[in-house]
Amino acid sequence: MLEADGPPTQADAIVVLSGDGKGNRMLRGAELGKQGYAPVVIAANGGDRYARTDSALAIEFAVAHGYPASLFLETNWKANSTLEEARNTVGFLRARRVHKVLIVTSVWHTARAGRIYRRLAPDLEIHMVGVDDSEWDHGDWWRSREGKKEFLLEFTKTIADYFHM
Repeated sequence: MLEADGPPTQADAIVVLSGDGKGNRMLRGAELGKQGYAPVVIAANGGDRYARTDSALAIEFAVAHGYPASLFLETNWKANSTLEEARNTVGFLRARRVHKVLIVTSVWHTARAGRIYRRLAPDLEIHMVGVDDSEWDHGDWWRSREGKKEFLLEFTKTIADYFHM
């Protein structure tokens, strides 16, 4: 119910969703870009911290891990939810004439994020790529306190999205 990702495929762009303070999403997106799945990796911005955008911090993180800065595009918008982030991202993608996109996010976020993006942009071909994290533990989320919190929060957001709340 929460996971709906697939293997990566060739695309016009890779979008890395914000919300992962550990950098797992960004490193996966950067690796896909390096492997040639798309010519650009777009770091979606959720907000700012310490007067820096989340997207700038994510790109700096990837560059510090050996990925070339030229691979990335920084965005600068505020988004307090996946829906707000999707509205901004879809407009950005359309302005760049992107038709096929890989969206990288945490594996437990792929189903809801995919539904939101497809609802807002039925004209785009959207492929979700999931990134596991230590709390999700390959679907064994119930083994840790943080995994249980991730599940409960995402499950609640999934129900709210179903009712368009």
